[in-house]
Amino acid sequence: MAQGTKPIFGGPLTSVIIPAAGSGTRLGLDQPKAFVDLGGSTILERCVDGVLDADINAEVVVVVPADLVEHAAALVPSAVVVPGGAHRSESVRAGIAVSGNTDIVLVHDAARPFTPPRVFRAVVDAVLAGHRAVVPGLPVADTLKRVDASGRVLDTVDREPLRAIQTPQGFTRDALIAAHADDSGLATDDAGLAERIGIDVHVVAGDPLAFKITTPWDLRIARDLVQEVAR
Repeated sequence: MAQGTKPIFGGPLTSVIIPAAGSGTRLGLDQPKAFVDLGGSTILERCVDGVLDADINAEVVVVVPADLVEHAAALVPSAVVVPGGAHRSESVRAGIAVSGNTDIVLVHDAARPFTPPRVFRAVVDAVLAGHRAVVPGLPVADTLKRVDASGRVLDTVDREPLRAIQTPQGFTRDALIAAHADDSGLATDDAGLAERIGIDVHVVAGDPLAFKITTPWDLRIARDLVQEVAR
C-alpha cells in the first residue's frame, strides 16, 4: 500500500491524482497557485485534507513543479509527491505512472480545495456502478450567447442541457490510461480526452463549493470562506 493511503472502508482502493504544477498566473501572484496561503494553510494542503476527509479509501498523488517537490512533500506528508510536466495532461500522466494498481482513479484540481466529501463519493459510486468516466457538473445559471469575432451576438444558446463541469473526475483505470494514450492534442480536462476516443462520460451532481480558484476574486471568496469557518 503506497504512502498516503488512508483505508476507510472496504472495496477497491482509489487513486486520487492532484495536478498542482500550474503557475497560476491569472491570480497575479509570484508563486504557483497551489502554494498560496488561504489563512493558516495552503490551497494544496486544504485540497489534500478534503480528499482524505471524503472517506473513499484514497491513495493521494500530488504532481507539482520539479523544484517544489520537497516543499510540497513537507506540506502534505500523507501524499506521494512527484514532479509534473509542462502541460496538465503531462502532469496527470506522471501521476498515473506512480499510482498504485487501483480500480478507480480520480483526477482532482488542486484549486478546488472546498469540494464537499459527497461529491467525491458520488463520483466513486458512479464508477462502481459501471460508468467508465464520471464528472460532477452544475446547471448553467447565466444566459449564454454565441458571438462572432467582432462581438456581435449570433444567437442565444439553450442552457437547459448544459453543465459547468468540475472535479474530481473519476475513471476506471483502463479508461483513463486509454484516454491519455494519445498525447497528440491537449484538453482542458481528462473527460475531454476520454470523449475524444469515444468513451461515454456520465455527469453527477456537482456543488457550488467545488468552485475553482482562478482569479483574484475567487481567491478573495476562498479566504472569506476560511475566515467564516474559523469564527
